[in-house]
Amino acid sequence: MKDLFIKFLKPYWKQLTLTIILLSIQAISNLYLPNLNADIINNGIAKGDIKYITNTGLFMLGVTLILAVCAIASSYLSSKISMSFGKDMRRAIFYKVESFSQADLDKFGTPSLITRNTNDVHQMQMLMFIGLNLMVMAPIMCIGGIIMALRQDVVLSYSIIIIVPIMVALVGILLVKTIPIFRSIQVKIDRVNQIMREKLMGVRVIRAFVKSDYEKRRFDEANRDLTSTTLRVNRIIAFAIPSLMIVMNISIVAIIWFGGHRIDSGAMPIGNLTAFLTYIMEIMMSVMIAMAMFIMMPRAEASAERILDVLNTEPSIKDQNNPIVPIIAKGSVEFWNVDFRYPGAEEPVLKDISFKTIPGETTAIIGSTGCGKSTLVNLIPRFYDVTNGCIKIDDIDIRDIPLKDLRDRIGLVPQKAFLFSGTIADNLRYGNENATDEELWHALEVAQAKDFVMELPDRLYAPVDQGGVNFSGGQRQRLAIARALVKKPEIYVFDDSFSALDFKTDARLRLALKNETVNSTVIIVAQRVSTIMDADQIITLNDDGTIAGIGNHNKLMDTCDVYRDIVYSQLSEEEINEYKQ
Repeated sequence: MKDLFIKFLKPYWKQLTLTIILLSIQAISNLYLPNLNADIINNGIAKGDIKYITNTGLFMLGVTLILAVCAIASSYLSSKISMSFGKDMRRAIFYKVESFSQADLDKFGTPSLITRNTNDVHQMQMLMFIGLNLMVMAPIMCIGGIIMALRQDVVLSYSIIIIVPIMVALVGILLVKTIPIFRSIQVKIDRVNQIMREKLMGVRVIRAFVKSDYEKRRFDEANRDLTSTTLRVNRIIAFAIPSLMIVMNISIVAIIWFGGHRIDSGAMPIGNLTAFLTYIMEIMMSVMIAMAMFIMMPRAEASAERILDVLNTEPSIKDQNNPIVPIIAKGSVEFWNVDFRYPGAEEPVLKDISFKTIPGETTAIIGSTGCGKSTLVNLIPRFYDVTNGCIKIDDIDIRDIPLKDLRDRIGLVPQKAFLFSGTIADNLRYGNENATDEELWHALEVAQAKDFVMELPDRLYAPVDQGGVNFSGGQRQRLAIARALVKKPEIYVFDDSFSALDFKTDARLRLALKNETVNSTVIIVAQRVSTIMDADQIITLNDDGTIAGIGNHNKLMDTCDVYRDIVYSQLSEEEINEYKQ
């Protein structure tokens, strides 16, 4: 946690120093006022000196005014510092997550990353805010209160030796009991967040399979688990606070009793007893403040560890020390003896994949479900790194090319078309923010999306909900394809991006794409044979991730049993013969 504070408070050290000074003045003023009050009682009221009472009272008002100004200023500054502290931390987590590879994201999980950037940062932010306001004053008031109490009466001050250790012991017991529980609370919040996210994203599946009751039970189980754990912590805290209050109240009664005897014997003025009681209260309140901080610290410590886990994680995929930027960008892609295994998997998904595709050529990848088609194309933009072998673009290993430059050259249309909230134009300009409206319309026309966009009231500036849920699956796919076209990359990767289109739209789109991508490398992953029959090169994968055959449609029909089985499972004999003609 210390590293986190050092890292994110460094830009605010001037405001932090000023805040500490103001809080110190506030604490000293609090310590000085009871002493002035004792003087009024001992020297003013006892002697009937109205002038002394008036002058000292006015001075006390001045000290109180200084105290109020310092309190307001320190509260404002501490709020500003703590909120900025949280803002910088959220930004650092977001930027770090942006640099993560898919394997890194899988390691943490989406629900956990969301919780870390919201709930965990909030815990640190609140600790910072309360800590600035209370923890700076608490040591000053505790140490200063002991010194001032000794000035009032040394004998009565022996009570501090008994009171403070008892309170510290109670706080220590509280810490030992709560720290492990607070750590588990953050994990349980992750679990509730995960189930809630699954519920929202999979609501159609849940309703289609009539699993609402099952999901309710699953959520209730996680919710009750979190609730019971939180209640256990609160029960410990609920026991500790009254215990401390009992110690405080018994201490005050004892001090008044012993103090009364000392006043009766003339060993102590009555004003000193009033001041002594105030200082004892301030000492005990500083311990109470420390206890309040210690209640927050275990949870904040757990949150700090979770945040540092993210910030200290080095992305598994990053630029080399001496990256190579291709001088002439063409767009040829070559797989050379590529193997790939997911982290933690026993068997590789892809084995000994070798092929080459060049600009102006369309390469299709086909195979049964789960054979590794999407995995193969996800290796090209380095979402994952190959386990063995290498992938080259323009004869340069992609691991030697800067990530930004590599991905700038690739227009990827993922299997699940995702649109961002905003407008259609915002989404289309995601790959090229300087694209003109004419370029957007051209991309929409090629992607066969122009007609339905023209029918929208706001056309290019029609609103898009998060995920594009206000459009159909086919419309989302066509908009995602248009987004890639606007980018005008050297390499197009279509990962089963035509699955939601009808056959006529699919045919028109492929024809338009062929004219648009004449100077680009095109790689298409497809399930439908009709989508890729015209490809220059078709790569057929076996179930175990090896290549069953490479060639055009006619060659594979003659030489590859796997491809032939796929074709016959989707097309009739007449359709196959018609294509041959």
